[in-house]
Amino acid sequence: MDTHVRILGWLWIIFGVLGILGALCIGISTAGGGLISQDDIAILVTLIVAVVCGGLFFLGSALNIIAGVGLLKYKSWARILAIILGIVNLFGFPIGTALGIYTFWVMFNEETKQLFENGYASSELLEENTELAE
Repeated sequence: MDTHVRILGWLWIIFGVLGILGALCIGISTAGGGLISQDDIAILVTLIVAVVCGGLFFLGSALNIIAGVGLLKYKSWARILAIILGIVNLFGFPIGTALGIYTFWVMFNEETKQLFENGYASSELLEENTELAE
């Protein structure tokens, strides 16, 4: 399951980076719409909407990245965070649903539970990462 945990970690990171790009697009396009109108009230309203919506997307995406990095480091809190994010992302059909189901399959596996309960990856994984870093 080492391989599946690493794949899942990278999937959460990629999903988070794409979400941050989406947050930027939402923020820029919403704020830009108000600026194009050149109406003071429209500018104010669209800027508020852009900050709130873009900020929420950014926060959720940052949590995805944090979960992914934590999974790659086999942190016990990352397993819990990934499960919570998997539940939330089930509603994001089809990609979020697939990621949520894969998260459950990996995180609820007995071997995976043991990896995270011990707080460290297998010695083979640590040696492999050391070789890749060199």
